[in-house]
Amino acid sequence: MILKFNGFIAALFAAIIIAYFLPQGIEIFPLKTITDIGIGLIFFFYGLKLSPAEFKMGFLNYKVHIVIQLTTFVVFPLLAIILLPFFEAGTGSDLWIALFFLGTLPSTVSSSIVMVSLAKGNLPTAIFNASLSGLIGIIATPLWLSFFMKKSGEFDFGSIILKLFLQIILPLIIGLILQRFWGEFARKNSKQLSLLDKTTIILIVYSSFSASFLSNLFERISILEMTKLGAMVVVLFFAVYYGLGFLSNKLGFNTPDKITAQFCGTKKSLVHGSVMVKVIFGSSASTGLLLLPIMLYHSLQLLLVAWYAERYRKQRIIEIETEKL
Repeated sequence: MILKFNGFIAALFAAIIIAYFLPQGIEIFPLKTITDIGIGLIFFFYGLKLSPAEFKMGFLNYKVHIVIQLTTFVVFPLLAIILLPFFEAGTGSDLWIALFFLGTLPSTVSSSIVMVSLAKGNLPTAIFNASLSGLIGIIATPLWLSFFMKKSGEFDFGSIILKLFLQIILPLIIGLILQRFWGEFARKNSKQLSLLDKTTIILIVYSSFSASFLSNLFERISILEMTKLGAMVVVLFFAVYYGLGFLSNKLGFNTPDKITAQFCGTKKSLVHGSVMVKVIFGSSASTGLLLLPIMLYHSLQLLLVAWYAERYRKQRIIEIETEKL
């Protein structure tokens, strides 16, 4: 399979390069205001696009739902905790916090659904789980972080939830309320609206890495440590992907359900990661570092899952043709 050029991934890494050479550019535009508005609009349109009919179709496949949600919000964070001994500073390590933050994030919505559809998996179940994961993550991600950061005085769970409510939950609720008026329009124009998501994320990445470069944060981290972080991101993906495949076989999932479990259970949302960094940590110097693992993981998951999806697609075509005989 020939992998297509991904302009969004290229733009993300271009934003980091620009932030390195022009970190002061953050002061030219009111990026905080722009990104705050962008975050609200992302979840407003998310509420508009959340189709109740498609959501209900996948509701009854409870075994797959349980496996995916437990993997996303329990197994992933626990795997990150298992890797803690590899960091000398323990929970005080910025690198480990960044890796743990990746582990606590919800699944991505759009790419999960696209890849499950390509691989001929259980699409209604994928839609349900990807949507549910995004909603659970609004609470689960900061809750997990609170266990390791509240002692530092940098993390006030109550104030974080209030910020999340104002910037994420409230726009989402408004979108859901207005769905009967504008929902169909939002779903028909989801590709155009996704440009807003991507633009907001690129701006968050730029502003986060600008703050990190201005504080010389990355100069304190060796190439060896960065390589170790990258290797752990790869290990997390393969451990979860093949672990879900093994568990799906043990539970007797059919091929479409196995595809959905593996694809939705391994995904981590760059949208939620970028938003959470912005809302929870503001303009802290460490935000660029916190975003690095999710950016690496996002790139990795797109490449690998696209390859696995093509393999599954060919397998499913053969299975379907065999069933017809």
